[in-house]
Amino acid sequence: MTPLIGITAYGERAAWGVWEQEAVLLPRTYTDAVIAAGGLPVLLAPRVESADVVDRLDAVVLAGGPDVDPARYGAAADPRTGLPRTERDAAELAVLARALELGRPVLAVCRGLQVLNVALGGTLVQHLPDSVGHTGHNPRPGVFGRTDIALAAGSQVATALGAKVIAQCHHHQAIAELADGLVVTGRAPDGTVEAVELAGHPFVMGVQWHPEQDDPRIFAALVAACEEPRKEEQ
Repeated sequence: MTPLIGITAYGERAAWGVWEQEAVLLPRTYTDAVIAAGGLPVLLAPRVESADVVDRLDAVVLAGGPDVDPARYGAAADPRTGLPRTERDAAELAVLARALELGRPVLAVCRGLQVLNVALGGTLVQHLPDSVGHTGHNPRPGVFGRTDIALAAGSQVATALGAKVIAQCHHHQAIAELADGLVVTGRAPDGTVEAVELAGHPFVMGVQWHPEQDDPRIFAALVAACEEPRKEEQ
């Protein structure tokens, strides 16, 4: 059976054809990456009710997107932090909680990594250039920055990608205080956390970059992780 991979979606005002209205949307690169890896994508609307769908899924992808509401990690908003998407925050936290409860494989991309860290009790740097002194992780809106990332030997991400990767990044926030249970498995040269994994879980991987743009190997690892429980049942 083809694994069903749920992908959390945006809730934004969008324009297409003759219409401009509120929409549930997702960059096609995510769905294409899942299909190329052998999975079947299922869009998860930014509603807490989406957590009920996790029971029917084989894995979950927390997609990239806008900044997490700083109130979620007990901080006041920096002026450069984007307006909160409270509905999406609540939905993704609920989806993640159910996925972890059921032991489903999880891939957390960019914002998704930040949601994962916040959900487990960590905090975020709200404007990364203040900490690292450059804008290389997010050169300008709509443009990815290419970042050399060193990956920890023996980690799941290194198993998928090797000792290092040149990744496409587009983030102005990052992990500050690492949540309990998360292990750093990738860093940029400036020390920014670029990959994490959850200790004691078969497959929970967070990457701060965007593998859906040009690197299907992590999605292949996610789909492969869906096969393990099936092998055990046979």
